[in-house]
Amino acid sequence: MKTILAAALLALGAGGARADVTVLGWPGGPEEVALRATVEDYNKLPSVAADDKVKLIFFSRDNFWDKLQADLAAGTAEFDANLTATYAVGRYAPFMEPIDLPASAHAAFSDGVLKTMQFEGKQYGVPTDLSLHFMYYRSDLIAKLLSDPAWKAKYTEIAQAKLGKALVPKDPDQWNWDDYAATALFFTKSINPDSPTRYGTVLQMKNLLFNMMVWHSTARSYGGNWEDTSGAITVDGPGYRAGLELYKKLYDAGTSPKDSLSYEYAEANAAFGSGQAATMLQWNAAFGDLDNAEKTPAVAGKIGTVAPPAGPDGRFTHIHGLGLGLNASSKHKAGAIKFLDWLASPEAMTIYAKAGGSPALQPDIVATLAKDRPDLVKLGTFAGQYGFVMNGATSAKALQIYELQAKEFTGYWAGTETEDAALKATATGMAALLKK
Repeated sequence: MKTILAAALLALGAGGARADVTVLGWPGGPEEVALRATVEDYNKLPSVAADDKVKLIFFSRDNFWDKLQADLAAGTAEFDANLTATYAVGRYAPFMEPIDLPASAHAAFSDGVLKTMQFEGKQYGVPTDLSLHFMYYRSDLIAKLLSDPAWKAKYTEIAQAKLGKALVPKDPDQWNWDDYAATALFFTKSINPDSPTRYGTVLQMKNLLFNMMVWHSTARSYGGNWEDTSGAITVDGPGYRAGLELYKKLYDAGTSPKDSLSYEYAEANAAFGSGQAATMLQWNAAFGDLDNAEKTPAVAGKIGTVAPPAGPDGRFTHIHGLGLGLNASSKHKAGAIKFLDWLASPEAMTIYAKAGGSPALQPDIVATLAKDRPDLVKLGTFAGQYGFVMNGATSAKALQIYELQAKEFTGYWAGTETEDAALKATATGMAALLKK
């Protein structure tokens, strides 16, 4: 297998020869931007020696985790610190070295957040980002929908015709999935010629494991899970079917761009950020860019965020942490540990948050950031109230299961596979992976 470094080393940041401490980060999106800004400040510190300065490398998200495992298992010393995640820390622990974080880490993070980077009681990383999902919506458009009699009447008419229910507009924080669907239909110009947006929503339907994490909120809210309490695989059930059918109904109705089958994080942000969509279920990390007047002037200042809509079992959002830990094969451990210790401090995490990252920080730190990063306040609230991890989703085979589901479910949404066939193949594949 081609290793991650063969291509990643081509992506070394500008600034001369490779530094002694090399860090492999999460590519693309606000996490990369935030890490670059934080490392830039670290390298300027008078206490950082020339041979301890940090250089960053990145690689494509596609097959990132498999390639990272191949490099770690091969004993690579080309990077000293590397990305890890809640759903992958157990997979990589054999190739990483536990770290002892300084007392300042507890000033920055709660014990619960630190545990997202722990395996078998040992700390394997600094939790740089907490990821969950917001329902994004155009606050200006929803305000009009809730107050304009003509819009209200049209909304009910469309809901009755398309969903068989005479729904009325609601505040997004009160939405269930039918309300979300009705809103998406109303704001789709091909359905409602008076809609100010071309699409009512934007769905991430590419055959990519991260898209499954976004979609899982639908299935879980309808009672879906990977396994029941006895360990039996339960994906071929009503919860998963309801979630799958919701996406297909919206996609087939034209509420999301036709090329949504190739969409992930960046494409969805581009569609919503251009002002062409009224709603979007997306990672919390997107808020910083979308509400930035320089980057997305079409929607900045006009975005509302709430937790994902409710299903019969309640409201839920997938949750996991990303972080950086120590490669056991590093040749520059002392310098890498020095960087990781600093990264875990309130000072570093404040820089990281201001640059667009999404760390889950202690309340006193969040309070100083709330004006510029109100999303960080909701991050902690939503994680506590609605966060979930599918049963079995921390197993060594978790990423392969996400990939299996992405392959099968994208096939169903694209119309190349029936729902029954997709769910049967998923259950069979999961049984083989989990040896049920």
